[in-house]
Amino acid sequence: MTVPTTPSSWTQSLEMPSRVFGADGPFGLFGADDYELYEEEGEFVLSVEMPGFEPAEIDATWHDNRLTIAAEHTDERRDRQRTYHRSFRFPKDVDEDGLSAEYRNGVLEIRLPVATDPAVEKGTAIPIEGSTE
Repeated sequence: MTVPTTPSSWTQSLEMPSRVFGADGPFGLFGADDYELYEEEGEFVLSVEMPGFEPAEIDATWHDNRLTIAAEHTDERRDRQRTYHRSFRFPKDVDEDGLSAEYRNGVLEIRLPVATDPAVEKGTAIPIEGSTE
């Protein structure tokens, strides 16, 4: 069985990195394979492997249909600092009041319910001037 290497149109809108940025890629330990994202029963579920962090060291923010996860851990015994930063864009509107996150056994799970109210139309129509002559 072959696995398609071309991302689908909806994964492209999530701005998922290519396989070149995987766990063995130029960004080291964390890469494209450190998370799982799926939609089930009216919500997105994002699970991110983040071993070695404490819940207080992790920040998750939601703004303009983009989820950003950032974390920083300092190991003073080894004089090392680890950071994590990833951003995800979602193809559907999310109910911001229903967002929830839990960190357990090195895995951050964020649930993002899909908004049930029709989205308010965003943007402005731009009139086009000109002629065909």
